[in-house]
Amino acid sequence: MKSKNTETTEMCGGNVTAAEQEEPSAAETVEKENREYKNSVFVDLFYEDETAEKNLLSLYNALHDTDYKSEKMIRKVRVENILYKNFKNDISFEADGKMLVFGEHQSTINKNMPLRCLMYAGRAYEQLVDKRARYQTSLVSIPTPEFYTFYNGVDNYPLENELFLSDAFLSTPDGNPLELKVKVININSKKAHGILTKCSVLREYSMFIDTVRKYSNEKGSVKKAVNECIQKGILADYLARKGSEVTNMLIAEYSYEEDMLVKQEEAREEARKEVWRIAHKQIHAAKKETAAAKMEAKNAKLAERISLIQKKCVKNKPLSKIADDLEAEPEEIRPLYDLVTKYPEKTADELCELTDRS
Repeated sequence: MKSKNTETTEMCGGNVTAAEQEEPSAAETVEKENREYKNSVFVDLFYEDETAEKNLLSLYNALHDTDYKSEKMIRKVRVENILYKNFKNDISFEADGKMLVFGEHQSTINKNMPLRCLMYAGRAYEQLVDKRARYQTSLVSIPTPEFYTFYNGVDNYPLENELFLSDAFLSTPDGNPLELKVKVININSKKAHGILTKCSVLREYSMFIDTVRKYSNEKGSVKKAVNECIQKGILADYLARKGSEVTNMLIAEYSYEEDMLVKQEEAREEARKEVWRIAHKQIHAAKKETAAAKMEAKNAKLAERISLIQKKCVKNKPLSKIADDLEAEPEEIRPLYDLVTKYPEKTADELCELTDRS
């Protein structure tokens, strides 16, 4: 067995010992760790941790007013990158003939969650239903779906709310052939939703996030929150075992949230610029259209005057008489009179064009 100091790694066609490899900087290490932690603390606590099944069962009992004891009834289902892109903040599992999908929001609630859950459910059922069973003629029983979003942000959001897929439909269907409901539950510890009294791990998770926010403006805020919660018995065992991992997960999580907020602001700014560009083009087009309409009206009036002069010239009326008939000064209409007499074969519109060139 090779010792740690003599272990070799191929690099660029040659071999170097582990001791000879350049040590990464502290900043590079933190950055690498943050990239590796794509799960949120919520997902780790209720899906990945050694106590995940126990926690899920507790949350299931709280939602359904049941008192199941066996964690073996929990069957976890993994679906990637549907509810949240590039960051795992959702979990799904089967229990008691139901398929439950949980998501957590610490920022603004996304109103497209029903659409995302529809896509999520399809992917989940692909795992839960045997491929051969899908094509049999007899009815295939499937777990009843339930969709929940736990809101843990600071906005003044109601204790409970429901989002419906049909709210996104372009038209109102007869009988509504497809509906999906997402129940949003506010688990902010200051809101004191009833579910927090029924599920201690969810209550302590909410208190932990609240503690993190309390130190958000201080250096080492997450570590301070972890230490305080351990001392107060809030997720104490979990944080004692995974304090450093939780720190990295939260740093990655809040970096992701901040990145999303920045991207949303950038998108809004780009949208504002695009609206201004469109408005500017429309204003410019409207001005051109108005100018063209004015020119057209002016030319129509000019052509009408030329036509009147032509008719009077046919009757051999002198300039002075034509001016009287048009209630104009002779010198005012002389340019038009000269054009008419010089080009008697041309129409009023053609003579109008000649005035534009002169």
